[in-house]
Amino acid sequence: MDNPLDRIDWQRTPLIPVIAQDALSSEVLMLAYMNREALERSLATKEAHYYSRSKQRLWKKGESSGHIQHIENFLLDCDQDTLLLKVRQEGVACHTGRKSCFFTELQSGENTHAVEVETAAIYGVIDTLYHTIQERKHADPDSSWTAKLFSKGENAILKKVVEEAGEFCFALKDNNESEIIYEAADLTYHVLVALGYKNIAPDRINQELARRFGMSGIAEKSSRPA
Repeated sequence: MDNPLDRIDWQRTPLIPVIAQDALSSEVLMLAYMNREALERSLATKEAHYYSRSKQRLWKKGESSGHIQHIENFLLDCDQDTLLLKVRQEGVACHTGRKSCFFTELQSGENTHAVEVETAAIYGVIDTLYHTIQERKHADPDSSWTAKLFSKGENAILKKVVEEAGEFCFALKDNNESEIIYEAADLTYHVLVALGYKNIAPDRINQELARRFGMSGIAEKSSRPA
């Protein structure tokens, strides 16, 4: 029997778009990407695994939230470069807590789906804040500070990071605990805005920190390119 993985030209398309569709209602839930390894794991487990372009790693749908996708069918399109998954969705598909990722009406900008699950406790404050920052990129600058920063561009964003880092250092110098916490929160927010400007997800920072576990600081610095 032919290996189904070989039906896709991975050299031509190392990442293929994958549409997840509710097996019962036929509602489109989300779009993600798979590389060969993600598809191989999905075929083996019948649970959706994807490759995250923002996290730069393989991830199982629901690995943090428990909102797993059980795959009932894999359908390959006529060009053999796009997959449709018929799934049974546990919980919700979208990280915002909505059933589907497709909830914003293009012309009006209105949300057509209500939030069904509060996700901040599931994904953590940092990831939730980062996703909120990303969503505000195209908001009205007159009503969103985040949108205003993005509209001003890179220099304005970096200026705020430097400014907040300085205020954090002064709070430390003054040994004022409440101010240290307040300024650390401000600095964290502006660092996340800068990461969002470059589309670098916090998970990639987590991966880098995890890589350094078990490695002395001196050894880590020595391993960096000159």
